[in-house]
Amino acid sequence: MEKTINIQGVDVRYDVAGDGPRAVVVMHGWGCKASTVKVLTDACTDDSTTVYTLDLPGFGGSSEPAEVWGMEEYTAFLEDFVRKTGIERPVLVGHSFGGRMAIVYASRNETDRIILVDAAGIKPRRTLKYYTKVYTFKAAKRIAPLLIGKRRADALIERMRGRSGSSDYAQASPKMRAIMSRVVNQDLRHLMPAITAPTLLIWGENDTATPIANAKIMERLIPDAGLVAYSGAGHYSFLDRPAQTAAVIASFLNFKR
Repeated sequence: MEKTINIQGVDVRYDVAGDGPRAVVVMHGWGCKASTVKVLTDACTDDSTTVYTLDLPGFGGSSEPAEVWGMEEYTAFLEDFVRKTGIERPVLVGHSFGGRMAIVYASRNETDRIILVDAAGIKPRRTLKYYTKVYTFKAAKRIAPLLIGKRRADALIERMRGRSGSSDYAQASPKMRAIMSRVVNQDLRHLMPAITAPTLLIWGENDTATPIANAKIMERLIPDAGLVAYSGAGHYSFLDRPAQTAAVIASFLNFKR
């Protein structure tokens, strides 16, 4: 069932599946939408669950935030969604960026269980090439307006962003680009020891966006965490291994099948 709700000025589209007493909230990754994670939604749908799958603010059928949000704002949005829909102690399922939200939420709110799928949250190690690119870009932002004027400089900077950024960045609106730049550098390691709920980590061993090394860090820092890794699978491990993912989640959530 498709529904909409307004939270913090954002019109949010979400799907509801099932009508069981146990609430599950599924959150997609950056640049995706609810339909992208349907495999996860289906895996979590059982006679005992009601599954809420969100189009996060700025994605799918949901409007963009009015301001440039960071993880605090996105997590406050999730907390408001949980309150307004009457959910108590949710099971949180987050892929990639959605995993960031689950980590922050679970570090300060009561939850039933957490499922992190190729989740973001560990700040990546940067190479010399990366820092060269960053400082070249910062220098251009400072000098170009003086040399060619503000209007032409703004156009030049946008072209540089498009060429050097990821495909997710290139396809995003200016507002969502600013949000992505803000959240991608937020390291959440300090929050992980505060997560008390049992946590399942599902990962692709060939994930290059959030490497398997990140999963091992999370497994070490989250007190009650266990890792399931798929050989040959990438950042969308649940799409590479849908049947295995469904079986792992059913076992973790104690479904009677």
